[in-house]
Amino acid sequence: MKPGAIGGNLTTTQEPSGWAIGWTAFAAIMMIMMGFFHGLAGLVAVLEDELYAVTPEYVLQLDVTTWGWVHLVLGAIVLIAGIYLFTGSVVARTIGVIVAAVSAIANFAWLPYYPIWALVIITSAAFVIWALTAHGRDITAR
Repeated sequence: MKPGAIGGNLTTTQEPSGWAIGWTAFAAIMMIMMGFFHGLAGLVAVLEDELYAVTPEYVLQLDVTTWGWVHLVLGAIVLIAGIYLFTGSVVARTIGVIVAAVSAIANFAWLPYYPIWALVIITSAAFVIWALTAHGRDITAR
């Protein structure tokens, strides 16, 4: 008899929630898009760094080309993590939350260069984190 089982051999199979699967898929697709957007912003910063106007006296003042490389690398990582989320594993969700948080922080630092775009990515990262933490564990029965 299993510990905690009442009345003998009790086995239950729980179907994964459709909402959980949907929100995890949403998070995966958003991360793939965010990775692409990071890469695009990074590529523009590396190839044409005069495109971005820098706000003076911001806390993190890095060269635009340096930010471009940061965005290119981060974009590749976010995109790969988004693809990995389709496996439904706990590790993929954990990595997804961490990478989305790093993406939000990097875009906060990117605010003086491209404020509207940075806010869009920060908001997307917040939705990804919410989807993976609020509904991600419901998919483990899958």
